[in-house]
Amino acid sequence: MASSETRSTPVVIIEPTHGWASLRLHELLERRELLGFLAWRDITVRYRQTLLGAAWALLQPLAAMVAFSVIFGRLARLPSDGVPYPLFAFCGLLPWQCFATALNASANSLVGNAALLSKVYFPRLVLPLAASAPAIVDLAVSLFALLALMAVYEVRPGVRWLLLPVLVLWPPLVALSAGLWLSALAVRYRDVRHALPFLVQFWMFVSPVVYPASLFPARVRPWLGLNPVAGVVETYRWALLGTDTLELRLVALSVGVTAVLLVSGALYFRRTERAFADVV
Repeated sequence: MASSETRSTPVVIIEPTHGWASLRLHELLERRELLGFLAWRDITVRYRQTLLGAAWALLQPLAAMVAFSVIFGRLARLPSDGVPYPLFAFCGLLPWQCFATALNASANSLVGNAALLSKVYFPRLVLPLAASAPAIVDLAVSLFALLALMAVYEVRPGVRWLLLPVLVLWPPLVALSAGLWLSALAVRYRDVRHALPFLVQFWMFVSPVVYPASLFPARVRPWLGLNPVAGVVETYRWALLGTDTLELRLVALSVGVTAVLLVSGALYFRRTERAFADVV
């Protein structure tokens, strides 16, 4: 009886990939419970034993909004597309903060889970995906603060708020597209972890977070979309604040760059993942 049970037990043979392996997205679907567990673990760990808990998701953009409002709104007197500068800055900071948090988490996801990588087999794509997801919770919490600020400045939400379900997913998707490249590179080159804070800081100032894209000449403006974060931030202000300065070519280019980064990053990740457990 025992021998028949042994023969009926399914056997899974794990072989290393060769060349440009397929993405095997069906494996992610089969491991969706693991993906959800790791994402929930990251959410609980982030706020465990903290005094303010989820309020940290509000304090960071609010503190940055106050600083930017004084420096860029009052002193530099930057334009703000016809809305009060504090509201303009806070709305830009929401997708940026979500992007930056998700990028940091996904880029460090493999190195931070080195013990798990070397002991258990699962689709390695689960780690950067799960690391990017908790940033959505922070963004959702911060949206309530945005609504409160809009009430203070008497700016009413419009019909464009119906795009919110798509907008919430956009920043972590852009972060994941870059995070797949960075996480795979960080396994082999530990310099990536040291360079990442500088990269994130530099990326913010080349993105229209504290200034509008309309500040640039019309002929240059569409090319700002080569930075995928630019399209995200500008679309957020158009949808949530009702600004009328959205450049469609800029947004289209941002979407295209994100798609290229996401597909190429996933392919590079799959090509190099066979060595993760040995190198990490």
